[in-house]
Amino acid sequence: MAEGNFIQKRAAEGRERYLDMVQRERALLLRQGINRSTEQLLDAAGAIAPADTKTEDGKNVKKDTATGDQLRSLIPVQTWMPLSIHLIGLENGVLRIAPLSELNTKQKETFMSTVQRAGLNVTEIKTEVWDRAELLDALRNVHDLSADRAEKTLAEWLSDVDNGLLLNQFMRDMLAESLQLRASDIHVIQDNAPDSPNWIRYRIDGDLIPIHLLPSDAMSRLTTLLKREAGMNFGDRTQPKDGRFGFQWQGRSVDVRVAAAGHSQDGEKLTLRLLDRAALKGFDDLFRRHEDVGDYLEKMLSPEIKGGGGLILLSGPTGSGKTTTLYACVQQIDRRRRHVLTIEDPIEYELRYATQWQVRSGMQGGEFSDLIRAAMRHDPDYIVIGEMRDMDTVETSLRAAESGHTVISTIHADTALQTFERLRSLMPAERERSSTYTLSQQVRCILNQRLIKMLCQGCAHKSPASDLLDNDQIKELDLKPDSEVSHHNSAGCDLCARTGFMGRTLLLDALLITSAVNERDGIYHALMGNVNDITKEEGVIFHSRREGIIDLMNTGLVDPRVALLHVED
Repeated sequence: MAEGNFIQKRAAEGRERYLDMVQRERALLLRQGINRSTEQLLDAAGAIAPADTKTEDGKNVKKDTATGDQLRSLIPVQTWMPLSIHLIGLENGVLRIAPLSELNTKQKETFMSTVQRAGLNVTEIKTEVWDRAELLDALRNVHDLSADRAEKTLAEWLSDVDNGLLLNQFMRDMLAESLQLRASDIHVIQDNAPDSPNWIRYRIDGDLIPIHLLPSDAMSRLTTLLKREAGMNFGDRTQPKDGRFGFQWQGRSVDVRVAAAGHSQDGEKLTLRLLDRAALKGFDDLFRRHEDVGDYLEKMLSPEIKGGGGLILLSGPTGSGKTTTLYACVQQIDRRRRHVLTIEDPIEYELRYATQWQVRSGMQGGEFSDLIRAAMRHDPDYIVIGEMRDMDTVETSLRAAESGHTVISTIHADTALQTFERLRSLMPAERERSSTYTLSQQVRCILNQRLIKMLCQGCAHKSPASDLLDNDQIKELDLKPDSEVSHHNSAGCDLCARTGFMGRTLLLDALLITSAVNERDGIYHALMGNVNDITKEEGVIFHSRREGIIDLMNTGLVDPRVALLHVED
């Protein structure tokens, strides 16, 4: 419990950091007729609420305090919406609700059971009597954007496909549904062939799930509306294009990034990336299971290291959460005292109190390398680079780190050690030795990551290891045959939408280099020879994915059969 209290205290300090700026901003906005609460502005600044951070031994401690929005994101919508109750908040174990009609004993018991399995410490449910008109208005604001409406709205619209109001309503309900289901992306395919299915699919916990099936004429109307909302030329179905628009959901703003391109003969494919700031994980939450990595990174991101320089690299395949980790690192930096300058393609989340530059590929002076060179003239303390993808970007990033700036970037690679090889492959042959030497001097940390699906803690089964695995597999996972392990429940429950999985967690392959610059000759020679020898050097701390996946399995978060897929990495 001490760890949870420490994290809560640090999160509270993080919010206090920007409080004076936020209060002055709020006063200015009010004078302009814009009403934003202090909490909303703190959230926009990326300050993580303390109620989201309580942990103990790497596991979530049951929350006994939460806002109404937090409750609606944690408790399945199908549990509270049919009861016509408004979730007000949870404080010290007391859940306050405003029901439209009085709940009977069975309804209360069922609701209490679901709430507790959702990780909330509820000892009592208190009902508040609201003015009926006020309550109906509150219910309408929440329920009109809830997941349960989408299928009903779709059926109404398909019976009157020319009805523009119903089309707009379905689009809003579709977005609300995807957010409620924790989707990161929506895939929309419009195909005019009569025998081709037109599916809307959501990416949830890394998997694409088919959700809605539409006829081609209806899908054509939906894609046109989405492109128009994103400010794109909706008449052009052949050229790839990008756009974005905003969407209000449960009192917060969600950015929707839209990419469109042709599909098949005369169809179209749209991919919607949902950028919900509230879904971003905070620094402490992200590294709670990797304490020494988090502590080392925290020192690297401390405002006291001005002039220290160095290179922090986040690597992994597409969809492994590199951008989430990148933003968590930026949120950890005290942007009140330090200048953070980001160079991105595209800019995904707007960051308060940071300078954000958009890469303009093909335009003179608009490439990553051009902007890095320009950034060094703007007095940055931290330069955040969206991705290292070419020789010039690697070279200019190394020069920026060498000149005393802390550079944080992402790169595609399979392991922490392979990240070195990937960087060297992008170096010019004539400067390979000098660039490799600079790399050996400047690299401070490499995190190679994966996202692993976690078992739903509300319905996971427990069995002896011998019932699930053979002897070789038990040995491979360092288990005893009679060890009790948690494993996947294929039937699932209401918390996990019957999937048996609930969320994903970070699995790291981490390389921390703590040695002084003048003690890194061995690292340079290892890079020029056998990169695997780096882990044997003094001052190098290495954590393999094997360690991480076995720890996740032992704490009941990952199915042992899933662990086997990663233990060899």
